[in-house]
Amino acid sequence: MEISIHGHNVEVTPRLRNYVEKKTGRLDRYMPNLDNLRVDLSAENTRSAVDRQVAQVTIRDNRGTILRAEERSSDMFAAIDAVVDKLYRQISRYQGKQKRKWRGEATEETILGEPLPIEDESEGDEEQKIVRYKRFLLQPMAAEEAVEQMELLGHDFYVFFNMEDDAVNVLYKRHDGNYGLLQPEFD
Repeated sequence: MEISIHGHNVEVTPRLRNYVEKKTGRLDRYMPNLDNLRVDLSAENTRSAVDRQVAQVTIRDNRGTILRAEERSSDMFAAIDAVVDKLYRQISRYQGKQKRKWRGEATEETILGEPLPIEDESEGDEEQKIVRYKRFLLQPMAAEEAVEQMELLGHDFYVFFNMEDDAVNVLYKRHDGNYGLLQPEFD
């Protein structure tokens, strides 16, 4: 498993690096196909002192599964603890879905590996379903036009055909008020 730690407005000291490696080093026990782990630590200049330290972890396995969690706190170490706990819950839900998907074809040990330290039985008990389908015409436009359209609609995301890339993109509004653009790639 490859661990990469990045800091934005935060110096990644050896103590902080060791703490992150210690906390995230056990994740591969619970997700055995874990390939890449990226930790982004940042300090934001917000009015609320409680939300200044941000820890974001993105994990990828060799099957293409991506899990991402972000937590904010007044202390960077507390944010790291919270984001790792959140990832354990996400892995537990993911494994539960895999277990239900392959029910009867594999034993619990081969799917789960070893039990997770945190199990939240209340989450994920109900099977989620697609309850609405919507079809719409994709208009070719630039990303700047998509931002305007999204703001006019009052949505948090917008799907459009990016005429600069000749591909379908998804524009979304981030928590910090900026925008993100998802550009799919195929292997």
